[in-house]
Amino acid sequence: MNRFRSSVVTAYALDADHRAALLDVAVDTVGRALADGHRVLPDPGDEPALAQAAATFVTLERGEALLGCIGTLQATEPLVVNVARNAWNAAFADPRLPSVTTDDYTVMRVKVSVLSPLSPVKARSWRDVHRVVRPGVDGVLVEAPGHRATLLPSVWEKLPDRGEFLDVLWHKAGLRPRDWLPHTKVRRYTTEELTREGPREPVPG
Repeated sequence: MNRFRSSVVTAYALDADHRAALLDVAVDTVGRALADGHRVLPDPGDEPALAQAAATFVTLERGEALLGCIGTLQATEPLVVNVARNAWNAAFADPRLPSVTTDDYTVMRVKVSVLSPLSPVKARSWRDVHRVVRPGVDGVLVEAPGHRATLLPSVWEKLPDRGEFLDVLWHKAGLRPRDWLPHTKVRRYTTEELTREGPREPVPG
């Protein structure tokens, strides 16, 4: 089953066929790697919506357990290629977690987050960020010398409180709670969220 949360974040809007194609690419990339060990990046073709440059995150989950989450924040390659690359990395190269197994593959939930361009937040303190960030809408990137982290908008589902969301982001970046180092920068973005639930056919043996 596919689920989409619509929000136009790219120059060429995604329709239902584009969204389904991106989810197919994410699932098929992982399945093929499990079947034969190969990582294959798709040809972006000439469909503008899929060939446009865009940044994405791919998240793989089994029930409530995270199997992997890898992404990019800057648009440097075609959307469909970026989805395939991040799906492979989420499955097999997330340094926090073991590689996805064939058993995981049959039941895992696949989420593709397509990002809008980053937008600077005018802020001179944690409180400034707290005042302007939009719960349920904004993904947030915080950067300071030697520190960097982001949380996707989907994280608001688990951390709906503004203060808690930002505290977790600061902790993830290795910053002290609500501290504001010199040269701290905050940027935000929105996402279009695509989800495909399991189960699915096993990887061919």
